[in-house]
Amino acid sequence: MEGVTGVSDTLKEAGIIIGEASSNEFLFSSKPGEMPSRWEYLLTYSKEDVDGTLKQVEVIAQIERIISASQALTKDLDFDIIKKIIEADLADSKVWGKARVLGYLAPTGKLYQPKKAVIPGKSVYIAPTELLKKFYSFPEEEAIELGTLITRRDVPISLSIKGFRRHLAVIAQTGSGKTYLSGVLAEELLKKGGTIIVIDPHADYVFLSRTADGKRHELSDRITVFRNPSSTGRYTETEVGKVHSYEICFSDLDLEEICLISGISNKYVNIVQGLTKALEKIRASKDVFQPKDLMETLDCAEAWKPDVDSKTIKGAISAKKYLARLVKMRLFTNASTNITEMLRPMHLSDLDLSGLTDYVADYITFKVLSDVYDKAVTDQFEYPVFIFVEEAHRFIPAEGSTYSSRIIKKIAAEGRKFGVFLVLITQRPSKIHSDALSQCNSQIIMRLTNPHDQNAVSNSSERLSETLMADLPGLNTGEAIVVGEMTHAPVMLSVKKRRTKEGGSDIDIVTKLKNAKEKAEKETVENESQLLREEMKKFMEQTKRGT
Repeated sequence: MEGVTGVSDTLKEAGIIIGEASSNEFLFSSKPGEMPSRWEYLLTYSKEDVDGTLKQVEVIAQIERIISASQALTKDLDFDIIKKIIEADLADSKVWGKARVLGYLAPTGKLYQPKKAVIPGKSVYIAPTELLKKFYSFPEEEAIELGTLITRRDVPISLSIKGFRRHLAVIAQTGSGKTYLSGVLAEELLKKGGTIIVIDPHADYVFLSRTADGKRHELSDRITVFRNPSSTGRYTETEVGKVHSYEICFSDLDLEEICLISGISNKYVNIVQGLTKALEKIRASKDVFQPKDLMETLDCAEAWKPDVDSKTIKGAISAKKYLARLVKMRLFTNASTNITEMLRPMHLSDLDLSGLTDYVADYITFKVLSDVYDKAVTDQFEYPVFIFVEEAHRFIPAEGSTYSSRIIKKIAAEGRKFGVFLVLITQRPSKIHSDALSQCNSQIIMRLTNPHDQNAVSNSSERLSETLMADLPGLNTGEAIVVGEMTHAPVMLSVKKRRTKEGGSDIDIVTKLKNAKEKAEKETVENESQLLREEMKKFMEQTKRGT
């Protein structure tokens, strides 16, 4: 039997290559009772040109399809005849499988796709565990361990940090475990020294500083939760631990930002000039001011005559209807949080947006990401920054525009040059802007059953085969397919157990309903007891009066 470099010489034969074979797939026949299961990994041998010399290489493949057939038992036969053939032991059975070639590893550890077809008649074997470990591993300094193979729980799966340079999308329908998985990614990146900003609309990540049983862990001091004072918050500070305030001082905004958030286009020349004049006047009298103060200054525009021309005054009056929405935002405070509080080496900042309106959450996200990007572009922060955007379809929708969609698109297109990398997390890929999704050259995809979402994923990923796409609905919670630059080859994995507490898990509806029923029954008993006491009291009073 042919030996295997670096692994055991004892191999289990799975079958023989049959029919036509190519460099990327082949058919193989096996004994009916010995056919491996679907998605099992195979090993076969081929000859490839390695450094100018034709050498034998170990080709890894994965079973995509299994077919069993009988020439005796055809669909055209009557049922009674079929029964007689079986009873006479005349029924034949054959089984074959189709395998997709994943590639072979060079001595350097780099994965290559075969240039030559495997040869029919060659044996195929069950891929040894040690070979698969080598196939799906990366050097320690760049490896992030995410889980194990679905079909081989003894084979750990690592992803390459280098894959983040082309951005990452985490895609799954609700309840499939995408937030849990994203928490594992955040843990691993933080351990590697990453600077992480989490955009967290539902407070799903606020417990990352706690272990599953609620205790603090060794990296707790490197995790900070930020929350705007106007947020009601999904969890209290007692539950989360210390929460830092993320504040925006309105008077720190420049004209361009104020126009952006109030919806004033630069085409509205007179309005922009009127707002410019109002800002000049209020800044001459106040160092710190709020939108209502600016509104009061605009209210006095008529009094600017004759020093200011009539067009500018009319523009200032028209600006009031745009500024009104800012007064209602209840967002701004008297001081601004410096972005350097979030941008620290080996530190995770969770921006808890729970309890905020979509409008306010969108603007805060825009402000934070813009400040991060500016620091990176101007070399004021020299370390890689990983931005996790949960519910990404809310911030960068397929149709329409938001404040944050502008900066997210810019980071998707140019961020890699400055060390700013996106992790877009969504359960509705069909509702996220296709340009942003296509910029994510690596994707981690969990269970997905909606046809529109499946099409969006298929259109954005060249590496996801039709066979893998067809298996997305069948994935269990906590199982995922990884494709792209983060892995040597597409891989199906089971996500490992988190070290930290999850904040975004679904409620236990069965237990909650049971508790509700018990409470209702208890209230019924208490009400009946109260009625009985009142009736007894009334009876005693009547008896006393009768006496």
